[in-house]
Amino acid sequence: MAPALNYSSRSETVAAPAPAPEVTKAAPEAYYNARLDPKNYLEGPLSENPATRLRQMLARPGIVVAPGICDGISARCAIEAGFDCLYQSGAATTASRLGQPDLAIATMNDFVGAGSMVASINPTVPVIADADTGFGGPANVARTVKAYARAGLAGLHIEDQVQTKRCGHLLGKQVVSREEFLRRIRAAVIARDSIPGGSDFVIIGRTDSAQVLGMDEAVERLKLAAAAGADVCFIEGVKSKDLLESTVKALAPTPVLVNVISGGLTPPFTYGEAEEMGAKIIIFSLVSCVAMLHACRAAMRSLKKTGTDFVSAQGMDPKAFFEVMGLQEVMDLDAKAGGSAFEQV
Repeated sequence: MAPALNYSSRSETVAAPAPAPEVTKAAPEAYYNARLDPKNYLEGPLSENPATRLRQMLARPGIVVAPGICDGISARCAIEAGFDCLYQSGAATTASRLGQPDLAIATMNDFVGAGSMVASINPTVPVIADADTGFGGPANVARTVKAYARAGLAGLHIEDQVQTKRCGHLLGKQVVSREEFLRRIRAAVIARDSIPGGSDFVIIGRTDSAQVLGMDEAVERLKLAAAAGADVCFIEGVKSKDLLESTVKALAPTPVLVNVISGGLTPPFTYGEAEEMGAKIIIFSLVSCVAMLHACRAAMRSLKKTGTDFVSAQGMDPKAFFEVMGLQEVMDLDAKAGGSAFEQV
């Protein structure tokens, strides 16, 4: 406030007010929810609730391996191969649902629709889903968390890129301030904790700042994210074994997720190597959609050249295809219900 005007007839010198002492903001107390303490998930059979099961997997020995899936076919193939956790890649979802690159084109509804379908294939298998930047401010982030949880997903990751984000393995990324990133994480945690009944939904904080501001800043952001309530830390674009090991050490005991994309910024670690380095989750974001692109390209070129799909089918008839898609489950259900529609297929 400006000093009051002097209306007296005498000329007086008004002393300037003393500067206010600098106030140092106290660091907020680290988030802790006794119900979600990892020690509560160490024993007992694996839950049929996917979020609870994911927490059990995080609390117990062994790395969680989650192949990237992009649609129902890739999800079925991953489950058939024996994977017990799936990763719904944002890049793969954008490509498969929209035929577009990973440049913030897909919306929350695109992701939730894909996640709901994938999670329904085997509801006990945890699905971790990309949530980009949370699709807006704190209210949007909260809405995203609740929508993902209702869809049956086990967890999501929220990053610190600007809203017009891009794939984490492309150049030219931009990130928001630390505080804006932390607002996103806090909003996600508050939303999860407000779900009636006590949700085990897993919040993963992701930073893309390593390529923009350096590894030290990336690690510091993840430390703050963990203190704000992130259950897992995801550092995108770790470029070496040494950097991954030092990151895991710096963030302990918070679990660390590493993302491997062939030809991307991170070396092609095997999941065994990642486990030796201390990572707790490894995702292979584009494993399904890149393979499908190669296979579909080859099939289309073969059809164009030969006039038939005989070669690309590799002897798989329609029934064999539908068996991978769950034909037997449908037949069994029909029979148990007293139906006879599938006595002959």
